[in-house]
Amino acid sequence: MSDVVRALISAEPIDAAAIEDFVMDAQQGALVTFRGVVRNHDHGLAVTSLEYSAHPDAARFLTECCEKIAAETGLRVAAAHRVGALVVGDIALVAAVAAAHRGEAFAACERLVDLIKLTVPIWKRQHLADGATEWVAL
Repeated sequence: MSDVVRALISAEPIDAAAIEDFVMDAQQGALVTFRGVVRNHDHGLAVTSLEYSAHPDAARFLTECCEKIAAETGLRVAAAHRVGALVVGDIALVAAVAAAHRGEAFAACERLVDLIKLTVPIWKRQHLADGATEWVAL
């Protein structure tokens, strides 16, 4: 993998600190991390858990997202997405960007998360408290 980009799809819990450590160095004064966390509700319904399924090429798409943001900004970029069964409170996505200043780090991280949600073929199935399930667009 590139020395400025790290991307991972994993069935194991995400080590957010490792993602942050990858992007940080002594030149950076701002570290922005996004953590997508499983919440207990969605559009007024109680959610008990989620399942994430990924296309076999999802890691390639995630890497391409990170590479695109790194190329556009010149910054180090990292992201990891969970697949499998997650419960309320679990981290589903970590995206991190470090920069000399906060404005560029915030903008790059927001762009990265938006690009991931738009292009990486990962699907989310919600398990609701009433026993129903539903597929939800990321």
